[in-house]
Amino acid sequence: MATGAINVVRGTKSSDEELFQIYNHSESIALVVDSPQFFNRLAETFISRINARFIVLLWGDKSSLNSKAVMDIPVYDYNDITELGQENRNALCYSSEQGRQGVFEAITPEDVATLIYTSGTSGTPKGVMLTHRNLLHQINNMWEIVPAVPGDRFLSMLPPWHAYERSAEYFILTHGTQQIYSSVKYLKADLQKYQPHYIFSVPLVYETLYSSIQRQISSSYPARKTVALALIKISLLYMEAKKIFEGTVLSNNPVKPSSISYMFNCVWARIIAALLWPLHNLAKMLVYNKIHSTIGISKAAISGGGSLPMHVDKFFEAIGIKVQNGYGLTETSPAVAARRPFCNVLGTVGHPIKHTEIKIVDIETGEVLPDGSKGIVKIKGPPVMKGYYKNPSATNNALDQEGWFNTGDIGWIAPHHATGPSRKCGGILVLEGRAKDTIVLATGENVEPAELEEIASRSSLIDQIMVIGQDRRRLGAIVVPNNNEALAAAKRKSSLDGNNDEAKDTVMNLLYDELRTWMAGCSFQIGPILVVEEPFTIDNGLMTPTMKIRRDRVAAKYQSEIEALYK
Repeated sequence: MATGAINVVRGTKSSDEELFQIYNHSESIALVVDSPQFFNRLAETFISRINARFIVLLWGDKSSLNSKAVMDIPVYDYNDITELGQENRNALCYSSEQGRQGVFEAITPEDVATLIYTSGTSGTPKGVMLTHRNLLHQINNMWEIVPAVPGDRFLSMLPPWHAYERSAEYFILTHGTQQIYSSVKYLKADLQKYQPHYIFSVPLVYETLYSSIQRQISSSYPARKTVALALIKISLLYMEAKKIFEGTVLSNNPVKPSSISYMFNCVWARIIAALLWPLHNLAKMLVYNKIHSTIGISKAAISGGGSLPMHVDKFFEAIGIKVQNGYGLTETSPAVAARRPFCNVLGTVGHPIKHTEIKIVDIETGEVLPDGSKGIVKIKGPPVMKGYYKNPSATNNALDQEGWFNTGDIGWIAPHHATGPSRKCGGILVLEGRAKDTIVLATGENVEPAELEEIASRSSLIDQIMVIGQDRRRLGAIVVPNNNEALAAAKRKSSLDGNNDEAKDTVMNLLYDELRTWMAGCSFQIGPILVVEEPFTIDNGLMTPTMKIRRDRVAAKYQSEIEALYK
């Protein structure tokens, strides 16, 4: 990027065929690989089919490479690259000393810096062209969201090639802070060891942390468990009361609330908060300080790349860990909105980032909707991509002539109120799912699966769930159960004698009961369920690198089972 070249980035978990298609489509001329092991995996199915001018090996010994695959291709390791850089630098300095003037081709802000191929929950990957201006906009404007100072420690565990991670990394290193790379496997140990001030990650990681804390509380002595759970409930009530008089109650109602009604509610909320405050402080000393000493995150946890469940959001707020939810797409470099430290309204993705415009339009007519109305989210400004590489039709579908990018997401903007319980929420963006994820039942009713999945996933018996039902009379679901919890619950309910079929039936009945219980207040209920043992993961291709379920691939994998389920 510093030389004006364009990098085309992808993770090592991608299939050889996918990498081959990206290499050809992007018209790449060379290859950078991270290790001899990965190179040797690619040797026969990939290297032999591409036309590479050279190969760069970041780690490991060149002698470990498959010799047949690199017979006619120059290979440079990291040391070779630095030596070449030093030689060129010396030659340049010598030329300057001799009075020779070099001619340089300048990189402009509008030049493409990188191509990132999308890996969304559905559809074919497209090459997103991000310019130097796009990336610089992120670096220059993220400090308002993350006021980092030199010496702060950041922990991240996203793929280094992903737009979210790259943007975060450029920002972190620009501000002289320290970055710690972790993974799901080592997250708990790394949090305790490094005590980061900040963490950048996706909602699934915060859900995992939430579940881990809940399990730890549940496994403690009965008296300690009862006290801890009671104190958490008190803290949740305390936070709800605070929102009323602080003006952070989220509402899509454009009508100004009655002054008398608000005054009464405000006074009542202050009384409730005052009564609960001593117990909330007691909870800090007895419960929350121990959690903080285990996981760090003393300043903020930044969440992006998916929907953050409300119960997780509320829990972390109650225990004093600030989670700032944000929003963006690969096509927008990626961040376009985020909650600020001073205005962290739960259930939202915050205000737009500086110089970024957001509007909501009608899904059918395209007309701009007033604040509080739900429609398609459109974005305009410096973070918006240049377009899709060699794909003018997809670019024209996504970007209109005025430069507005159609996100395909459904959302609304909170109305402005000068006074009242929502006075600090004006202009905040709230998301409610993907337009193309919407399930249309045979009855003509539209269902947002993400909302139902979030509610159902609160059950300790359910690890993962994907709601289905397109063009069907009723909704169904594919469920990956939490086997340990489900079997323990089954044993408590009935005396299992080791009969496999009996155990499966009992678990199935428990899952139906759980869904009925958790979704009792929902407009739509889930009917038939398909229980599968194999979890949705990045490795098996059923999740994106930011841990979102690839709906099209899951549906395709279980197509015959889904058909049988509805029959």
